[in-house]
Amino acid sequence: MEAVFAACVGFMSACGIFLMLRGHTFTLVIGLTLLSYAVNLFLFASGGLKIGAPDVLGASNDYADPLPQALVLTAIVIGFAMTAFAVILAMRGRSDSGNDHVDGKEPNLEWKEPR
Repeated sequence: MEAVFAACVGFMSACGIFLMLRGHTFTLVIGLTLLSYAVNLFLFASGGLKIGAPDVLGASNDYADPLPQALVLTAIVIGFAMTAFAVILAMRGRSDSGNDHVDGKEPNLEWKEPR
């Protein structure tokens, strides 16, 4: 189960970085969001993957660590607020510059014959 979980975190991280390297603000916001989800899953897995274990000390000899769960819950709230802020900035940038490109200008995609 840990190998599948690690592969999913790696795949989400790779997709997030790929989307962040694109030239448009919408894909940048989606990439940042996907990367934050991957980090949240990594933090959650750092506490150990235990199925059916209680979160409270003393209830059982085998318990789950509550600190990574609290960190992930906090990161979800902060990530949602930052995503909303980034979307508003992307919308404002699009309305000011007239396009969705990160540099503010659309790249020249015409192919020129080499000399």
